[in-house]
Amino acid sequence: MTNIISTKDGRLHIYVRQDKYKGKLKSENWVGRTFHNGKQKVISSGTTDLEEAKVILGKWYDDLIAGKLEENSTNNEKNDETIETKVETETFEKSLEDINDNQTVVNDRIDVQTPEKEKIKKPSDKPALDEKKKKIFNLDFSSLKNFSSLKDKFLLKKKESNTNKSEKQNNKRFSNFKKIFSEKISKANVAGEEIAGIDISEDSIKIAQLTKTESNWILEKISLRLLDKNKTADGIINSKDYVSDELKLAMDNSKIATTNVAISIPVTSAIIRVVTSPLMTDEELQKAIETDSLWENLVQLTDDLNEYSIFHQVISRNNKMNTMEILFVASKLSDVNSYSSIVKKAGLNPVIMDVKCFTLKNAFDNALKIENKANNAMLEIGSEDNYLIVVHENIPIITDIFLRPNEKEILSQHSGNMQNDDTDSVVRRYCMQLKQALNDYESKYSSKINNIKIVSSLNNIEELIPLFRKNLLNTGLQVFDPLNEIQIPEYNKEKIDIINKSIYTSVLGLAYRKLDVFGYYKFVTAVKNINLLPNREALKRQTKMKFLSGFAMKGLVGGIAAIYIFLIGFSFFQIGANKNKLVNESNIQQEFNIINKEHQQMTKLVKDMEKALKLGAMVNSNQKITYRALAQITRSVPQRVQFTNLNYNGANEIMITGLAFSDQDIINFISNLNSKDLVDQASLKAMNVPQGQNDLQSANNKKGFTILCKLKI
Repeated sequence: MTNIISTKDGRLHIYVRQDKYKGKLKSENWVGRTFHNGKQKVISSGTTDLEEAKVILGKWYDDLIAGKLEENSTNNEKNDETIETKVETETFEKSLEDINDNQTVVNDRIDVQTPEKEKIKKPSDKPALDEKKKKIFNLDFSSLKNFSSLKDKFLLKKKESNTNKSEKQNNKRFSNFKKIFSEKISKANVAGEEIAGIDISEDSIKIAQLTKTESNWILEKISLRLLDKNKTADGIINSKDYVSDELKLAMDNSKIATTNVAISIPVTSAIIRVVTSPLMTDEELQKAIETDSLWENLVQLTDDLNEYSIFHQVISRNNKMNTMEILFVASKLSDVNSYSSIVKKAGLNPVIMDVKCFTLKNAFDNALKIENKANNAMLEIGSEDNYLIVVHENIPIITDIFLRPNEKEILSQHSGNMQNDDTDSVVRRYCMQLKQALNDYESKYSSKINNIKIVSSLNNIEELIPLFRKNLLNTGLQVFDPLNEIQIPEYNKEKIDIINKSIYTSVLGLAYRKLDVFGYYKFVTAVKNINLLPNREALKRQTKMKFLSGFAMKGLVGGIAAIYIFLIGFSFFQIGANKNKLVNESNIQQEFNIINKEHQQMTKLVKDMEKALKLGAMVNSNQKITYRALAQITRSVPQRVQFTNLNYNGANEIMITGLAFSDQDIINFISNLNSKDLVDQASLKAMNVPQGQNDLQSANNKKGFTILCKLKI
C-alpha cells in the first residue's frame, strides 16, 4: 500500500492496492478506506484512473456517512457474486498480512462495500415502504371501520411512549448516582494511596514521597544518592545491576515503607505525538485500536506495533470539523522492561512509568503561585537530555535541543570567573535553536512565551544563565524551584539545603502521581496521566480489588450479620407452616417415585432414539467417494504440517484442524488441496497461536490452523 491520498478533511484515505486471488495478480486499482461506527470500511473503486476513482469513492463516502448504504449492504452481500469475490479477495489478502505480523485475523471488524456503479439493480422497494409505514403507526387497516379499536391502538401507543420516557429518566438518575458514587470511591482510593517517586539519572538517584492535605502538599520523605559516573558511562540500562543495588540503598536511607513507585524514562526513549483522527466515540476508538489499524494509519512507526508499549488519551473533540486530537505516547518494550527490571531487582513494584518531560510539567503545574502559566515553558539543560516543552491547551509541544557530547562537556565545565569563547559559542547555538522553537510556537498559536523555567542537573547552572540571557533578551529565564510551594518538615530541611533545587523537579513530579483505578483522573489532562507500563490494566484491577475488599469489609460483615438475624427470625415462622405441609409427605413421596420412574424410562427411550437418528444421518450412499476424498486430503499434507482433528459433517464439508511450522506450510497445504479433483474449494477458516506461546517468541513455534474443505459430492 503506497501513495496514500487523503480527502474529506483527512477522513477518507485513497491508495493503490494490488488485488491478488490464489497467488495471482487480478487488478491494480484505487481503493478507499475510512472509519465509521467503530469499523474500518474498505472499498474498491474498480478503476486505475485517479480522478475517476476520487469521484466514485467520494460519493461512496458521502452515502456511507448519510446512512444510505446501511440497508443495501446486506442484500448486496447475499445476491451479488462479484461482491462476494471481492470480499473474499480483500479478506484473504488481509489474512496474509495479519499472518506475517503474527496476528489473528478478525473478519468481523472489516466492512467491505461496493460503489454504486457495481451494484445490481433491485426491484422496487415501494411495497416494503408501505409495510414500514404500517409498522410505524401500528395500524390494522382492515379494522378502520371500528373507531373504538383505532382509538385503543393510539392510546396503547401513547402509553408505550410514556413508558419509554420514564425508562430514560430512570436510566439518567441511575447514571448520575453511579457517577457520584464512583467519584467518591475514586477520591477515597486516591487519598489513601501511597506512591514514592523515583528519578534515576546517570549521576544520581532521587526519591521522594508526598502527602496531600486540604491546603498544600507535605514532603514526607526525600533522598538523594550520587552515582559513580564511571560505572554509568554506558547508560543506565547497561549498568542496571549497579544502579539497582544503589537504588536499594537509597530506599533504605529514605525509610519509605511503601514498595509502590512511579518511575520515568528519558525523552529520547519515547515517541510523543499529537495526531488528528476522524471523530469517534470512546467505544469506536477502542474497537479501532484493537484492530491495530488506527495507529498504523495515524502513526507511521518504523517497527512493528507489538514491539511498543503505547499510551493514548483523547485531548479534544471538534464536532464542527468532525475530528479529534489524540495524544500518542509510545516506548520500546525493551526499554520499558529494562527500567522496570532495575526497580524490581531492588524489591520495588513499579505502578506508573511516565516520560521525564511530563514529570517536569506535572511539578510545574503544582507550583500554585506561578502566575500566567500559559505563557511559561520548561527547559531542561543537562548532560543527558536538552529540550523545551510547552503545553498549549493540553497539547504538548516538545522541541529537542541538539548538542554534541563535547558541547555538553563544555557547558558542564564552565566557570563564571573566566571568559570562554567555546562556552559562548555553544550557548549561542543553543539559543538559536530555542529562538526558532519559540518563533514557531508563537506564529502557530499566536501566543507569546514570556518566561522559561529551567531545570538542570548541572552544578554551574546559575553561572550559565547570564550567558543565556544575553542571547534571549526578551524572555525571562529562572531556575525552577519545585519545593517553593511544598511544606517542608524540619527533619527534611537539611536534605534539601542546596543551591540548585531544580534537580528535584522530576522526582517531585512523579511523587504527585497516583494510580487511578476508578476513573478519578479520566478527564484530567493527558500529560498528567501517562502510564507506559504494559501491565497497567492488570495493576489497576489488582489495586481496585484490594481497595474494595478493605473498604467494603466492615459493611460486608454488618450485612452478613443482618442477613443471619433476619433468616433466624424468618425460620421460626417457617417451621410452623412446614409442619402442616408435611402431613401428607408419605403420599406425595410415593406419587413422586412412580412419576420419577416413568420419567427415567422415557428419558432412556429418548436418548436411544437420538442415537439412532444420529447414526442414520451419517448413512450416505456416496461412501466410496468420501473415502477417495479423504485419501486425497491425506496425500495433500506437506511434511511440516500435522493434524490434530478432522471433522466430517456427513455431507460435503470437512473441517481440518492442525499445526504447522510456518505460514507458508499452511498456504502450501491449501494449494495442494485445491489441486485435487474431488476437492471443490479449500479455504483458511482461522489461525491461532497454541496456548503456551506468545507473540514475542521465536517464529519457529508452531501455529494452529483450521481449514474448511468442501468436497465435490
